[in-house]
Amino acid sequence: METAAASTEMTVLGWSVVLLLVQVVAQAFSTYDLGPKYLFSPRDEGRTSRYVVSGRLSRALRNLLETYPAFVALALALVVTGKGGGIAATGAWLWLAARIVYVVLYALGIPVWRTLAWLASIVGLLMMLIRLMA
Repeated sequence: METAAASTEMTVLGWSVVLLLVQVVAQAFSTYDLGPKYLFSPRDEGRTSRYVVSGRLSRALRNLLETYPAFVALALALVVTGKGGGIAATGAWLWLAARIVYVVLYALGIPVWRTLAWLASIVGLLMMLIRLMA
């Protein structure tokens, strides 16, 4: 049996933070056309970047943040209850892999496959939930 610190779910949780940070930084850098004066301001004007990928990265980040609390809660609950591993670990890796694919497909503007990647991430969450509730 894995220790909580060495559990698959905790490893994936750590990598999910890397994904979150990469998405935040990528989205921030994609707005460089707005200029430093605006970017270092409180952004009261609500300007948007002229680059289409900037909007895509912003929407992909918001989408990640919609499911991220559920992923974190599930990962932690699985470790605390000792129910990690098996289908839960597979679900955690599926969620992370699908989220990585999702942001790439979204940035590239590939619609149908992007939705399938999102669906795969939801399946990953459901796998984790099933293990927790069993």
